[in-house]
Amino acid sequence: MDKKRIIIMGAAGRDFHNFFTCYADDDSVEVVAFTATQIPGIGGRIFPPEFAGLLYPNGIPIVAEEDLPGMMRQLKVDEVVFAYSDVSHEEVMHRASLVLACGADFTFLGPSRTMIRASVPVISVCAVRTGVGKSGISKHIWSLLADRGIKAVDMRHPMPYRDLARMRVERYASAADLDAYGCTIEEREEYEQFIDLGAIVYAGVDYEAIVRAAEEEADLIIWDGGNNDLPFVKSDLEIVALDPHRPGHERMFHPGEANFLRADVLVINKVDSAKAESVDALLHAAATYNPDATVVLTSSAISVRNPAEIQGKRVLVVEDGPTVTHGGMAYGAGALAARKHGAAELVDPRPFAVGSIRTALEANPHLTEVLPAVGYSVQQLADLEATIAATPCDVVVTGTPIDLSHILHIDKPIVRVSYAIENAGTPTLESIVDAFLDARGIHKQE
Repeated sequence: MDKKRIIIMGAAGRDFHNFFTCYADDDSVEVVAFTATQIPGIGGRIFPPEFAGLLYPNGIPIVAEEDLPGMMRQLKVDEVVFAYSDVSHEEVMHRASLVLACGADFTFLGPSRTMIRASVPVISVCAVRTGVGKSGISKHIWSLLADRGIKAVDMRHPMPYRDLARMRVERYASAADLDAYGCTIEEREEYEQFIDLGAIVYAGVDYEAIVRAAEEEADLIIWDGGNNDLPFVKSDLEIVALDPHRPGHERMFHPGEANFLRADVLVINKVDSAKAESVDALLHAAATYNPDATVVLTSSAISVRNPAEIQGKRVLVVEDGPTVTHGGMAYGAGALAARKHGAAELVDPRPFAVGSIRTALEANPHLTEVLPAVGYSVQQLADLEATIAATPCDVVVTGTPIDLSHILHIDKPIVRVSYAIENAGTPTLESIVDAFLDARGIHKQE
């Protein structure tokens, strides 16, 4: 019988995970290609044969998504599997229509089929959109567990933007590990803040191997989701974050709505900086569409060490890249802090943008007062550095959670913005975590 020929549409994350969990050892199908989108520099590579397995001795090509119709015809594709995140339902269906017009099936793989079971308890932290504040919630939970004598590791959604062959299993325990692996800005934004707490971070490509390594040294795994994707690991407690700066988005984006409907706990974050009516809209949505979920309200408290350096100044705000690009936000913590502390002006970086940074801003026309910290490659880092240097400002305010001066030469004063989760009502995350530990007989240590 002829093998079913499959293309997996992805962004160097869930696409690889779906391959490992569902297709790598299935000789009734042939994955003929991955497509690449959202992340620059992924297309044109080969998924390594040492990862792909015995059925794929030459590996699997990774091609740009724009080539999909021609490739489907050329490779006689029977099925296309959609495997990336934070895409509007409308955009997903446009892609589905394109695939159907070419005559193939359009498929989603469900979480039960793709989740890996761990031998230790798992708490997952996911979201309905990119930039809701997942990492802040994950850090808060890690600290709660550490205070109770429980060793948790943070397991991050994949970010395989470098040499795939070196990224099967990654373990980060120090800043030196970030340098040794040559992490991009986007990876550092996720890993560095946990390392600063004293946490161990696991990431990579092969999550079966990653889970097996993590459970050897952890009492509990925190699945720290990426974008608004579903967990890769079977969770004993699913926490999903909502954003009152984007009410309604919990039902408009894939697969964030699935997270919203699956959640055991819904965290409405950033209530301190949101309109009361937007918080109320999310409370109503939670009660209507997931009435069994416990709802927690939190603030994302923003702080700077030296606010006087902002007051009355022309400020260039550099924000977390994914939040303001495919997350769709026009601002982040940096802009909020700059306005709060009396900046005279948020300088528009667009006239001064260089190379790939100019391209990124043109692709995101909603960004008029902030600069996204994108740095997926050496060239992008150079372009970001040149753009910051060319932009006329008195101070650079960074809303990204990393120290940009560690990887970029910035010859202007820098004010770093930090943010932390705080309770904004009851129940609290503390009470949720304690109830979870008690229910599973995980005893707290004084």
